[in-house]
Amino acid sequence: MAAQRGIPSSAVRALEEALGMGLTAAGDARDTADAVAAEGAYYLEQVTITEASEDDYEYEEERKTVLPSKPAVPEVIEDFLCNFLIKMGMTRTLDCFQSEWYELIQKGVTELRTVGNVPDVYTQIMLLENENKNLKKDLKHYKQAADKAREDLLKIQKERDFHRMHHKRIVQEKKKLISDLKGLKLHYASYEPTIRVLHEKHHTLLKEKMLTSLERDKVVEQISGLQEILKNMEIGHSYHAREMKVDRSREKENTPEGPTQKGLREAREQNKCKTKMKGNTKDSEFPIDMQPNPNLNVCKENLSPAKFDYKLKNIFRLHELPVSCVSMHPQKDMLVSCGEDRLWKVLGLPKGNVLLTGFGHTDWLSDCCFHPSGNKLATSSGDTTVKLWDLRKGDCILTFEGHSHAVWSCTWHSCGNFVASSSLDKTSKIWDVNSERCRCTLYGHTDSVNSIEFFPFSNTLLTSSADKTLSIWDARTGICEQSLYGHMHSINDAIFDPRGHMIASCDACGVTKLWDFRKLLPIVSIDIGPSPGNEVNFDSSGQVLAQASGNGVIHLLDLKSGEIHKLMGHESEAHTVVFSHDGEILFSGGSDGTVRTWS
Repeated sequence: MAAQRGIPSSAVRALEEALGMGLTAAGDARDTADAVAAEGAYYLEQVTITEASEDDYEYEEERKTVLPSKPAVPEVIEDFLCNFLIKMGMTRTLDCFQSEWYELIQKGVTELRTVGNVPDVYTQIMLLENENKNLKKDLKHYKQAADKAREDLLKIQKERDFHRMHHKRIVQEKKKLISDLKGLKLHYASYEPTIRVLHEKHHTLLKEKMLTSLERDKVVEQISGLQEILKNMEIGHSYHAREMKVDRSREKENTPEGPTQKGLREAREQNKCKTKMKGNTKDSEFPIDMQPNPNLNVCKENLSPAKFDYKLKNIFRLHELPVSCVSMHPQKDMLVSCGEDRLWKVLGLPKGNVLLTGFGHTDWLSDCCFHPSGNKLATSSGDTTVKLWDLRKGDCILTFEGHSHAVWSCTWHSCGNFVASSSLDKTSKIWDVNSERCRCTLYGHTDSVNSIEFFPFSNTLLTSSADKTLSIWDARTGICEQSLYGHMHSINDAIFDPRGHMIASCDACGVTKLWDFRKLLPIVSIDIGPSPGNEVNFDSSGQVLAQASGNGVIHLLDLKSGEIHKLMGHESEAHTVVFSHDGEILFSGGSDGTVRTWS
């Protein structure tokens, strides 16, 4: 209608912009008026314009009149600031802004500077940017502090782990020292009977010295009497010499003989008898050509394939202290075990009943070996002796003395007339059983000789030493024919295989080496460490090598495939291992005083 009456379109648009809505609908007039009243910016004055007259009178147009209104806070500013703070992630500033903003609205006070009723937004933006910069600086500082704290925490954790490991190591060492002390107490307790016997011997010797001193005084008196008689005879006086004659034999018969003198007299007589027997016996001759037993070869050829699936079957508790050696009887199903409790025991298999117990050594036993006939047993001990035993009676028939330190190992010659021993005194000795004397001492090692072994049916000896070498000797001459080098640690044991083609050795760090005996060259080296290898042994076929390890594991090496099988069952250190004749059963001895059977 306004357009028809001549109102300019620009004025209509301005009116629509001021009102914020169109004027097309009549029903919206009241709403528009309310909105305008709420805004308080403009109002309209209705003017009646008559139709154009025909006269030339010019009418003036009505102008918009702006009325003063209450200062209003545009919501656009508030939304803009809130959106800006949310976008920048400044949540704390947003909360603070909203609380202060609504506080000001409720009080009806706004201190924003306006230009044409528009607040100064840019000032607030600058303030917010400054606050944002300050917050970024604080955040950077907090990050640096957090990184430093994290580094300190990692350092503290590392120190804690180090001290924890150190504490565990100290606890382990403490437990080991406690166990060592217990072992030493038991070891020293075993010396008490020997010390008691030595004290008794000392007292008897003192008594004998006193008796000999009295006898010497009597002899001196008799000599002085004879001297006086001679002087008087020179002067011319006559004396009866028969009255001064002394018969020592009758005097001994008349004087009472004590138990000590009686024991000494019997010992002297026994020694005289032994010396007479030794003088009559001749030294044994080393065999030149020895033929192996053909029955042994037949048995080896008929053996079943190598066995590795052993399982723990029986545990025999035989000794109070660690087991040092187990050995199979060459012909019967019997086993002998030696322990650090100074005893050796013969067991019947498979029940494990003790058939015979031998004692006589004054210190721990280190090794044992059967005579080729199976009727005798040789044992070596820490008391520096090697003893031979008659297994039919269980008596000691011969003792070899000559080493200055503990004897580690002993072995029989295939002919049965010689025994070889190795000792801590860096030497090995060859003993003649018939003449009961040392035939030869082997010098050459620079440290303890830990094992000794005769090559089957020959005069060749193999020794292993703590000086990291193996030596091959001629038993007839006592000359070292060859030395084998390759181990980096002390060698604990070395042995020939049944066929005589190879040598196996193990050292204190668990390294096992195989050597070609014909070429005297190393074949292979196998590291089963770090626990020490205490002993190695072949089965009768020579296809399987067993190693007793310091961690209680029995390692089985398949010489064909090179595979290693483990037998777990010992609760502590495994000292010795040996196969049965048919290879179906495995025997092992440990530091807990037990012998275990695997089948």
